[in-house]
Amino acid sequence: MRASSTVVVLSSLLIAASAAAGSGDKAGGTPSAPAKTTPAKTGSGSAAATGSAGAPAPSPDPVPPTDPASVNPADMPTAVRMRRLEQQTQALKERAWQLKARVQMLKEQMLGGGVGAQTLISHANDMGSSFRLTKLIYSLDGTQVFVRTDDTGDNLYKTKSFDIFSGPISPGNHTLAVVATYRGHGYGVFEYLSKYTFTAKGGQTFTAGEGKVAKVDCKGFEKGGPTTPLEKRASVECKVTQVAQERPADKAPVATPPTPASTPAPATTPGK
Repeated sequence: MRASSTVVVLSSLLIAASAAAGSGDKAGGTPSAPAKTTPAKTGSGSAAATGSAGAPAPSPDPVPPTDPASVNPADMPTAVRMRRLEQQTQALKERAWQLKARVQMLKEQMLGGGVGAQTLISHANDMGSSFRLTKLIYSLDGTQVFVRTDDTGDNLYKTKSFDIFSGPISPGNHTLAVVATYRGHGYGVFEYLSKYTFTAKGGQTFTAGEGKVAKVDCKGFEKGGPTTPLEKRASVECKVTQVAQERPADKAPVATPPTPASTPAPATTPGK
């Protein structure tokens, strides 16, 4: 009887011990490995980074003003560069046309024995105060020989006459074309005229005669009257006159001084 009781007690103790061991394993679980920590880097590297980030940025040096004459054309704005090229091209065209006319005249003088022809072209600005000349273009036989531009309209209109061309030209028929551009001008209630531009076109066909000077006088003027619309007033007309070339007067013959008469020798009386 005692032996059976002892066996029961031991069995109960074993069961209790095993139960306690199982509950401890579930409660504790598998211990996790400690996380690896990387120590922060310290020293000159971090100090240098902090210093560069915290230091204020140096102020830029002031840009000195540039001289337009020293600016490289490649660095100029496209509009300015194109405008300069256009002016240079027009000047070269005008010069080339004058040289061509000069060569033609010399050729005719050498081969044909003639004295060639010349032409004088002028322009008069007879427009009223409501119009200001901003651009004037003359073309002779399709080649521009005169170009003047004033985008502001403050200076060109003050010139009352222009010498367009003066020089030799090949004898024969020639065509002259004129384009004049004006800007409206007014005060007070008429100040709105400054927003409008007006273009007048004209032309003339003339003949340059051998040994003569063809004078072509053109002018810009207002046609019509007070009832004529403003956009129809600007006009250009030309007149041609032929004048004989001035030739140097023939040289007067040089007078030959008279030869003094020879004095006769005195007669000699033979000695006796």
